[in-house]
Amino acid sequence: MRREAYFYQDRTHLIPELEAAGKQILFLRPRRFGKSLLISMLEHYYDIQQTEQFASLFGDLAIGQNPTPLHNRYCILHWDFSLVKMQGNIDDIEASIHQHINDCIQDFVATYQSRLTLPVHLDKENALSSWRSALTAVKQAGYLIYLFIDEYDNFANEILMARKEQYEALLYGEGLFKTVFKAVKAAAGQGLDRVFITGVSPVAMSDLTSGYNVATNIYLDPRFNTLCGFTEAEVKALLETVAREQAGDWSVDEALGLMRTFYNGYCFSKQRAVTVYNPTLSLYFIQSLQVHGQYPDDMLDDNLAMDRNKLEYLAERMQGEPVLLEALDDQEGIVIPRLSNRFGLQDLLRIREAHTVMASLLYYLGILTLEGEAGFGETRLRIPNLVVRGLYIERLQDWLALESDDREARRVAARCFCLSGELNPLCDFIETRLFPVLSNHDYRWSNELAIKVIFMLMLFNDRIYMMVSETEIHHGYADLSLIVRPDMRRFKALDLVFEFKYLKLGELGLSGEEARARSREELVKIPLVAAKLNEAKTQVLRYAETLKTRHDLSSITVFSVVAIGLERLVFEPA
Repeated sequence: MRREAYFYQDRTHLIPELEAAGKQILFLRPRRFGKSLLISMLEHYYDIQQTEQFASLFGDLAIGQNPTPLHNRYCILHWDFSLVKMQGNIDDIEASIHQHINDCIQDFVATYQSRLTLPVHLDKENALSSWRSALTAVKQAGYLIYLFIDEYDNFANEILMARKEQYEALLYGEGLFKTVFKAVKAAAGQGLDRVFITGVSPVAMSDLTSGYNVATNIYLDPRFNTLCGFTEAEVKALLETVAREQAGDWSVDEALGLMRTFYNGYCFSKQRAVTVYNPTLSLYFIQSLQVHGQYPDDMLDDNLAMDRNKLEYLAERMQGEPVLLEALDDQEGIVIPRLSNRFGLQDLLRIREAHTVMASLLYYLGILTLEGEAGFGETRLRIPNLVVRGLYIERLQDWLALESDDREARRVAARCFCLSGELNPLCDFIETRLFPVLSNHDYRWSNELAIKVIFMLMLFNDRIYMMVSETEIHHGYADLSLIVRPDMRRFKALDLVFEFKYLKLGELGLSGEEARARSREELVKIPLVAAKLNEAKTQVLRYAETLKTRHDLSSITVFSVVAIGLERLVFEPA
């Protein structure tokens, strides 16, 4: 990247802080957040073989003018456990681990052979023997090793999702993966000086505790909140650079607003730190502007599609559907006593801790993020942005298990409403197809949040809309707004805002059968229903005026909707 003048966002100013943090470091971030690039930067900085390249690689970066004494002092060894094959039985997986470590040591020997005075013996059957041989050779030659372990938990997480027994065999007792980390721990002072480990979650590390308990966890340290990811100022500067080079029918402010809605919102510190943008998605978006002069049609890069599988696994295998529903409550978010930073497989499976541990795991996966503190010192988590919200909504849509005909009917009803504002067909579909399904579940499907989520499931379309739940507007929150993306206004879809209210059947003195027997016109005339509709109408009209100004809209279509149990929907355009 540096030699061929690719874009590189400088993070080298944090190198002194990383050195001061500890000699063995664990750094966690969600997938596709730039962890491997961070490791590459550190490897080139510390590699004794790169001494002559220091000026060209780092000279104009922050660290270039004031390097630390440790630059270009180490022999670099790199293990990348995402390359370990997971197919086959436990013997096959263990053989793949030995093979990967041996391959890395062989590359290490090829790189530093001229500096070593003793041969390194590779044992094909026992990579830990090869590791000890490499340590001896490096120490004898008077050098030290800096070990980088990238994606330490990748293969373990994949096995956990599919084969719990093999996970336990590798990480519990005298399992090979645990033994590998015991060997790393024992190597300190025996030729190994520093270790830098990246991964996604602390699950595997927690199960390794007795084998490797020397790492300093820096993933919640506010100093490193922006170590991976882009700040808004950096995104804006990059957009301005592209705008100067590539003219198109877009503006920097407009593009930044779109990116803020879809990609921003990640916070990796319990302190009120600045939020960061997902770097993979940000560069995917900006590359579309650079190459094509327009926004990408799909805001989710396929590189992140695998996150859908993890969400599905957590929801089904670990009974996480209630947590997914709770996360969609943007006003409250998810409140837990504290963020769990040490939990293993058994904690994930322990029902009494399921809520806190499940929410914490969603945070580490990047599917929730830190919002701050709740009223009693608890930790509040929320969905970071619209791309991630789409993953939740897709998962809940699958959970409904609608038949293909129902899915098509939902699409047609949603399309008709978004183009015409005719809400009756959409409400009819919800009443006849969704309410009967939801009434059979004991989740939180009996309140205003449930009705809002139902409309989100019905109307979500991130190719056309920026869907925002609980939009903050002058000391209030609009329940649900759908603002057409600036580049999609040619399709004449309506800008929409909703306010929802919920009434229990008992409050109206109606049975489900009686509610179903009455027309919407009859239900609207019930005094309590009418009062709720008027209350919602007053709120939504106030929100609509602010949204029109905020998004420079000439008009916006507004609705107040009242749900009567999980039986009927009544509404009024305002």
